[in-house]
Amino acid sequence: MRVVVEMSILVVGTVAFDSIEAPSGSVDRVLGGSASYFAVGASFFHPVQIVGVIGEDFPREHLDMFASRGIDLAGLQKEKGPTFYWRGRYHEDVNVRDTLELQLNVLTGFRPRLPESYRNAEYVFLGNIDPEMQSEVLDQLRGSRYLACDTMDHWIQGNRPGLEKVLARVETLVINDSEARLLSGENNIVRAARGILKMGPKVILIKRGEYGVLEFSDSSVFATPAYPLEEVFDPTGAGDSFAGGFMGQLARSRDHSQRGLRRAIIYGSVVASFAVEDFGLKRLDRLTPEEIESRFRQFLDLTDFHT
Repeated sequence: MRVVVEMSILVVGTVAFDSIEAPSGSVDRVLGGSASYFAVGASFFHPVQIVGVIGEDFPREHLDMFASRGIDLAGLQKEKGPTFYWRGRYHEDVNVRDTLELQLNVLTGFRPRLPESYRNAEYVFLGNIDPEMQSEVLDQLRGSRYLACDTMDHWIQGNRPGLEKVLARVETLVINDSEARLLSGENNIVRAARGILKMGPKVILIKRGEYGVLEFSDSSVFATPAYPLEEVFDPTGAGDSFAGGFMGQLARSRDHSQRGLRRAIIYGSVVASFAVEDFGLKRLDRLTPEEIESRFRQFLDLTDFHT
């Protein structure tokens, strides 16, 4: 009898406290961080392993929430000092935000260490961290896998050589439109994507906020809108939630064809649409698989077109 072992999705990124000011209200020191949003978003589809660092001030209730979703915490390192902290303010146009305060705290000097049980991960997402850390993670992995990463303008401008080394090793890059233009040096988004594809990734997913997602590969282009919402409470973590839903569905289906990628993009967009309906991870924490499937069907109806 052949035993099938279900492999987990591995995410490496930040676990943080966020204080957020937005037109819809404000919150102080809620759970945030790229790895947190990704892990919770992906957990609706597939088991998740998380690697990151937290401080002595990190409350047990957040760890219990992760554990309740089946997220493996063996790779979450606890260090002396306070947890990474970010405070930001969103404008009336919630696509625009200002960083008011940033305290790296225990993230300073953090080196991701993968437990032995994580090193065979089949699906790996490298969150928005220093490209040197991303490379260190890749060096600790073994076996075949689907690799994806995120980045930001800070790393594009501050460590481009390190980032280019990472891009040469991953399958998929998740990036927003302004970052894609900065990385490629092209203002036109199509030319920007084509330029980035030459750096190594086979697939580029360009996040465009309320305008949806564009997917580029050598053989195809796919565009999907964002799910229409009457009000966006908090866009923080929307991109990481999208990536979690995307990778979660890929791992669940194991379908890497164009059809499989497109379904995963829609699922990612669905998860992100829920994430922005409340502050921090509050909406994802009370989200149900039934709600995801219902909105997925609504999304299909939204984009259906017959001639």
